[in-house]
Amino acid sequence: MGEPKAFLLTWTCYGTWLWGDERGSVDEGHNEWATPLLATDAHRVAALQRRMTHLPYRLSKAARQIVKATIENHCRLRGWDLLGVNVRSNHVHAVIGFAGIAPEVMVGECKAWSTRSLRTRGLAAANQPVWTKHGSMRYLWKERELEPALRYVLEGQDADRFGDR
Repeated sequence: MGEPKAFLLTWTCYGTWLWGDERGSVDEGHNEWATPLLATDAHRVAALQRRMTHLPYRLSKAARQIVKATIENHCRLRGWDLLGVNVRSNHVHAVIGFAGIAPEVMVGECKAWSTRSLRTRGLAAANQPVWTKHGSMRYLWKERELEPALRYVLEGQDADRFGDR
């Protein structure tokens, strides 16, 4: 199939968007572009909430700006083509062009550098988890998939739908 054109990367803040949430979530079997998400499961969400060891973490307006700038700077430093990024109060979306490395590495580095920036500025305590483990890494194989993915990231993040404030 060749190389993907880009990746639609999504990761959430700790405790704010659990698997089975009514807003939709992904797992290994539900992570292809333009395919159905994981089914809503209130029992699964409740079980995950009981296992949480910290309060949920939400990004303030200042924290959102820091995370966005950190991702932009890190992509520039690594030579990654950041096509679009949108940092919400409880999740991040980024579309990054194929750079010859696994999208898991991209997500991991963006999360790590963002966390470091937030802690340095006093916007996240040293022991507070900022992000959930893993993230969604949707491969965009075709050029025609880029435009709708970018439109979703840049224009489709309506505050009411995602509980963003």
